Formats: sequence, structure tokens, C-alpha cells
Amino acid sequence: MNAIRIGHGYDLHRLEAGRPLVICGEKVPYEKGAVAHSDGDVVYHAVTDAVLGALGLEDIGQLFPDTDQKWKGQDSRIFVQQAVDLMHNKNYRIGNLDITIILEKPKLSSYKIQMKRNLAELLKCDFDRVNLKSKTHEKVDAVGQNRAIECHAVLLLYPDKD
Repeated sequence: MNAIRIGHGYDLHRLEAGRPLVICGEKVPYEKGAVAHSDGDVVYHAVTDAVLGALGLEDIGQLFPDTDQKWKGQDSRIFVQQAVDLMHNKNYRIGNLDITIILEKPKLSSYKIQMKRNLAELLKCDFDRVNLKSKTHEKVDAVGQNRAIECHAVLLLYPDKD
């Protein structure tokens, strides 16, 4: 019988002027964006790793290496979708997901509802199973100096009895 599983995902990207800032599939207007091989969606990367970690699988960098040109500029939604497919293949479903995004600027409050909708849709779970918070880093280190963005994602998987 499958056991309840917990997964933790973490991601961090440098921010650089002139790049798009994509968070949970939303293009957030801002002067800086994530430096990454893909679109740099820090939340989707952390969620992918949380799902993969809960399943005891390789991490996002092993499954979607930045040395492979087919992932260059890729919409990170595909990483989450593939992790969710693996989750369903192993007969699991989302219990809940708790995300913390850490960045100094911009403020994300007006985007949070849509970001949660995007996550619930990708994870094929109810909206109320997704929680999303954003925090500053109180001007401490690269994140606090607005040179980086980071994200923690923790999720619980339940055996799918259907």
C-alpha cells in the first residue's frame, strides 16, 4: 500500500534587468527577471522538485538539464506537468501545497489568486489545496538586495484510491 509522502522543493534565480519575470505562469511587469536556461519560473521549479522529491525521483536538474538545448527558454509549466504525470502514474494525488516566494520587489498581492489558480489547474487539485505567500528578505543578502528571487514549496501527497 502506498504511504502518505511529503516533498520539499527550493529554487533561486538571479534577477537581471531586461528579462521577463515569470512567476506561477504569470508575466509580472517588472524591470528585472530571472536568469535561467528555461523561463526561470522559480515557483514552478520548486513545485516540480517538491513533487519529484515526494516520489523519491531525480530532481528537476537531472530530468530537465540546462545542458539540453530543448529546454532553453522553455515554459516551466511543462516541468510541472511532467512531474504531475509521474505522480499520477505512481497513484498519488495532492493533499496540499504550501509555497513561500521570497523577493523584495515587486509586490505580488494582485497576482496571487491567479497564481493559485494556475497551480491548482496544473496539479489537477482543488484551489483550496494550494496556499501561496510572498515575503521580503528584509534587505538581507542577494534576495534582500533585489538581486535574486527564491521559493520554497512543501507538499503532501496521498495515495489515490480511485
